Amino acid sequence: MPASDYKQITYEQHDRVARIVLNRPRYRNAQSRILLEELDHAFSYAGEDDGIGAIVLAGAGDHFSAGHDLGTPEEMEDRVERPIEEGLRGKYRRGFDQNIDKSLRWRNLPKPTIAAVQGYCIFAGWIISSAMDVVFAAEDAMFLPANFQYFSVPWEMHHRKAREILFESRFVDAHEALELGYVNRVFPKERLEEGSMAYAARVAANDPFQLRMIKLAINQMQDAQGFTQHIQGAFPLYNLSSIGESDPGYALQKPDGRRRPMVQRAFDNYEARQKNG
Repeated sequence: MPASDYKQITYEQHDRVARIVLNRPRYRNAQSRILLEELDHAFSYAGEDDGIGAIVLAGAGDHFSAGHDLGTPEEMEDRVERPIEEGLRGKYRRGFDQNIDKSLRWRNLPKPTIAAVQGYCIFAGWIISSAMDVVFAAEDAMFLPANFQYFSVPWEMHHRKAREILFESRFVDAHEALELGYVNRVFPKERLEEGSMAYAARVAANDPFQLRMIKLAINQMQDAQGFTQHIQGAFPLYNLSSIGESDPGYALQKPDGRRRPMVQRAFDNYEARQKNG
C-alpha cells in the first residue's frame, strides 16, 4: 500500500525522519480499524526503510487522539463490509489484534519512535503514545489513562500514583505527566512539531545499529521484569471490566452518546475542579 492510498493517516519523510500523522481531526483522531491498519502499515514501512532513522507520530488538528472509534460513519461502514464476530469471542479477538498485537509490534520497532501529543490523549490515545519510545507534549495536552486493553499505566509511573489516578478517573495534564515521568518534554503548542522533529533529526543522525541495540537493551530490561507478560495477562481483566459496565449494579450512569462512562466521569471531575478552582 503506497502512502498515497492512506485514507486516515498521512506519511511524510523529512530527510531521515518519518512523520506519521493521525488524520481524522473532525473526529479528534478517533482510532478506527482502518486507521490502526494504516498506522501498522506505515510503521512497518518506516521500520524497514534504511533511509529512515527515527519516526515521529503526531495527530492532525487540536487533539492527538480522543480514543477508540465508537461509531463514526466510516467505522460503521467498515464493520458492515468486514463484520466483527459477535459476543466475547469477537470482542476479545478485535481488542487483542488492534490494541495488544499492534502496540507490542510498534513498541518493538527497530527505530526510535517519538509521540508528539497535543490536546486530548484519551484511553486508546494513551495506548499508542505509550507504545512509542519518547513522549513529547504540548502544554495543552490532557492524558486520560484507564484499565484499558494495553495496560501500560503502572509501568509509566509509580504504582501508588497509578492507583491514585485510576481510582479517581481523572485527567493528567502535560506538566503532571512530565513530573510522573510519562512525558519527556513539554513545549508550547506552537512549538511541538518543531521540537519533536528537531529531536528526531538529531536521533536519526546517529548510527542505526547502535540505536537498535540501545532500544533492544531497554526493552529487554522491561521484559525481564515482566512487561510483555503483564500486558498480555492484564488484557482479560480489561474485558471483564468492560463487560461489567452492562451489569445491573454498575455504579456509573451511562452517558448519552458514545462516550464511555469512565471518560464522562473524568470530564465531570475536571469540570468540577475548574469550577471550584
